[in-house]
Amino acid sequence: MQKLIINGGTRLKGKVKIGGSKNAVLPIAVAAAILGDSVSVLHNVPNLTDVKTLSAVLEGLGASITRKNGSLYIEPINRMEYEAPYELVRQMRASIYVLGPLVAKLGKAKVSFPGGCAIGPRPVDLHIRGLEQLGANVDVKKGYIYAQAERLVGVDMDLTGQHGPSVGATANVLMAATLAEGTTVIRGAAREPHISDLVKFLNAMGADIDGIGTSVLTIRGVKQMHGTEHSVVSDDIEAGTFMVAGAITDGDVFVEGITQKQIPAISEKLTEAGVQLDWKTTGVHVTVPKELKAIDVTTVPFPGFPTDMQAQMMGLLSLASGTSTITENVHTDRFIHAAELNRMGADIRLEGRKAIIQGVPFLSGAPVMASDLRAGAVLVMAGMAAAGETTVSRIYHIDRGYESIETKLNNLGADIVRVNEN
Repeated sequence: MQKLIINGGTRLKGKVKIGGSKNAVLPIAVAAAILGDSVSVLHNVPNLTDVKTLSAVLEGLGASITRKNGSLYIEPINRMEYEAPYELVRQMRASIYVLGPLVAKLGKAKVSFPGGCAIGPRPVDLHIRGLEQLGANVDVKKGYIYAQAERLVGVDMDLTGQHGPSVGATANVLMAATLAEGTTVIRGAAREPHISDLVKFLNAMGADIDGIGTSVLTIRGVKQMHGTEHSVVSDDIEAGTFMVAGAITDGDVFVEGITQKQIPAISEKLTEAGVQLDWKTTGVHVTVPKELKAIDVTTVPFPGFPTDMQAQMMGLLSLASGTSTITENVHTDRFIHAAELNRMGADIRLEGRKAIIQGVPFLSGAPVMASDLRAGAVLVMAGMAAAGETTVSRIYHIDRGYESIETKLNNLGADIVRVNEN
């Protein structure tokens, strides 16, 4: 395994270009490989572990995938394979996306329960409920989800879950409904930018979907879909992470390739905390002209503040004047990084779903461990702001969602080295 060694105290300065969205490319690749009848080309695809893992899952199902110069060339499945095995699916939760499309295209699917980050239970009940409403027979046994349907039939359904809309269930049911007979209406649909990008891609493949960017999606089923060419939307969470990187180091950073419309709540909360954001047509200029201020943050589905930015915001607020609170309403156990930040001198107390953060004047370097993707990101951010040396281990979590994170940060003036652990 590898680790990052960070010499803190450097002020970031310069321009960083944001890559394609991990959360968009994963369901789009699934749609291209399973639902299409000809080759699709995806541009602006990040070189991430998760993309490689999903590519292996799709190749195991019979697709042919080639990567060249930041693009994926996807030739759809050419044989009747319908099982996504545990050995691959266990590595990432997004593998569940193959469930709905396989049932829609092949009439059956066998998919292992997915793995991924350790951030609490993320049940697949909404995925199953949605497919059952489309007419699939779904059975769960021995760690696998079995689904079968001679023909999916459109229906009016509500996919709202206990904590609001589900991005994963929206994507899965949406893809399945494109080949269903008749019209499907999904109420309580997720509105995240990567769901909108998936809808754009599906329509380009020949699907007939209305309601892009809203909580109600109307899908009129079609008999078949073809390949297409598509450029993946930029990654809103990577953008937010680099905005925090600029702010936490008191830097002067231009984050290129993002729009304010993609990250409304992130922009609002950073501004409230004292970060100055000067928006341009190509991105945003990030500076901190005054002292960081304590604020309250609550994670909710888009267009609210995203759970995937909760950890990074916690790191920033650790250095803000006053007492901040973060309430996590999406994933129940997503505060593991708080203990690691406290090792670096932060003052964070947990009370159930709430983190109470008392700002401190500085952080100190320490050996810390990434527990999940975004927790790893905040430890890198904190390490750059801290005095002394910070070592972040288990960085394979970070590589799942950030392409060459140390290279991009070093180009801004950071001092980060990737080394093999002894």
